[in-house]
Amino acid sequence: MTALLPLAGCFLLGVLVNQLWTVPPRLVHWLNAWVLRIALPALILELLPRLAFGRELWFLVAAMWIVFAGGWFVAAIAGARLGWSRQRTGAIALVAGFGNTAFTGYPLIEALRGADALPFAIVADQLGCFIALATGGVILASWYGGDRARPARIVARILCFPPFLACIAGLAAGHFGGWPAGVGGALHPIAATLSPLALLSIGLQLRLRIGAAEWHAIGIGLGWKLAAAPALVYAIGLAAGAQGLALVVGVLQAAMGPMVSAAILADEHRLDATVANAMLAVGVVLSLATVPAIDALL
Repeated sequence: MTALLPLAGCFLLGVLVNQLWTVPPRLVHWLNAWVLRIALPALILELLPRLAFGRELWFLVAAMWIVFAGGWFVAAIAGARLGWSRQRTGAIALVAGFGNTAFTGYPLIEALRGADALPFAIVADQLGCFIALATGGVILASWYGGDRARPARIVARILCFPPFLACIAGLAAGHFGGWPAGVGGALHPIAATLSPLALLSIGLQLRLRIGAAEWHAIGIGLGWKLAAAPALVYAIGLAAGAQGLALVVGVLQAAMGPMVSAAILADEHRLDATVANAMLAVGVVLSLATVPAIDALL
């Protein structure tokens, strides 16, 4: 849990700079580009080849897709009934659909369930959440960001999205026994920049002085992400026969606060970045209390 303190410091630094100075837009643009196109692929390339596959792990992957599909469904229904813009609907769907399964997921699950649970958390994160982001997340962001009538362009975005290419390369490397000696060591320092720079970027863009309609939208998104999603995943897991750490970790990963990379993806596709960033900040803080509470119930 102490690993979260430096990350919180990066976020607070961004908020402080945002309040005291005018932040150059190009600074945020380049930070986001580094996070999505360099650091995130490096993290995927570092971790994905190490995963060991087993039949019981299917539920962890399925759980992350359930969270994503449910977040999109909730945002689409709420947006249609409440008259949200396409940009707001897309932002809520994206941030509600993906959890921070790595940078809060790993330390929280290890603290709550021990080191034996960590491999299950990594499977949910790498094979579930990141592959869903690199495919379904790009489709969602492109759809609401203006590429609705151009499916060929959406496919091109997926195929050219660096995290998606990293998933393919990482799976291939794992199939052939992993990377040669030294490659993982070269990837690690690049991957380690992801969370601090992503949280710095979110802090630089954060606006909490927003209207009641925005807070209402954020409440709907977080209601799904922090409460309804883990409850649904638990019910489906029981019905499907999932058990043990696979079931517990699937539920806890479903309960994590929003993913930083999802908020950055929303900003890159010109969705409602103000709502996305506020939802991210509030959701991650709340999840530090709600995830242990859900673990106690389990």
